[in-house]
Amino acid sequence: MKLAVVGRGRIGGGLADLWERAGHEVARIGREGGDVSDAEAVLVAVPGGAIAGPLDNVQGIDGKTVIDATNLVGVAPPEGFSSNAQFVKSRTNGPTAKSFNTNFAALYNRIGEADSIPSNMWCGDEEARQVVEQLNRDAGYEPVYTGALENAAAQENFIHLTMGISRGGMGPFLYRIASPDQL
Repeated sequence: MKLAVVGRGRIGGGLADLWERAGHEVARIGREGGDVSDAEAVLVAVPGGAIAGPLDNVQGIDGKTVIDATNLVGVAPPEGFSSNAQFVKSRTNGPTAKSFNTNFAALYNRIGEADSIPSNMWCGDEEARQVVEQLNRDAGYEPVYTGALENAAAQENFIHLTMGISRGGMGPFLYRIASPDQL
C-alpha cells in the first residue's frame, strides 16, 4: 500500500519504519507539508494542538482515508469540534479514523517481544476499517474497534489513563484487550 505519514517524530517516524518493514511504500512528510496525492492512506502524527497548520500544508489529501494519531494533552480540540479526529474529517472529507494514539512509540521496536499480540484501539468510519485494521496488524498490533468516529474524544482522553499508569511506576507498556479464550 502507498502511505503518507505527516509527522516525522517518534509516532510518525516509528510507524513509518514498521510499515516499511511490512512492505508498504511510505512517503514521510514533515509539518511543513507536501503532496500526498499518490498515497492510498495518510497518517497524521503531529502535536495535537498544532494540527491545523500541518493539514493546511498538505496537498492531495481531500477524500483520502486518514488516520489521526494525535493526542490532546493540555490543549483543547479545535473550536467547534469534540476531537481532533472530527476536525481532520472536516478538512479531508474522506474516511477518517482515530488510531495509534494510545500506545507508547518508545516500545514500537519491542512489539515482537510480547508473548501475545498487543492491542491497539481505533474508532472511526466504517469505510476506513479495512485500511486501519491492516495497518494495525502490519505494525504488530491486534486492532480493537471502539466504535464510530464520535468516540474519538473518549479515545483521545484515554491517553491520560495510559500516562497515569506509566507514571504510576509501570513505565511504558503494551496492553491486550481480548476475550478470555484469547488470553
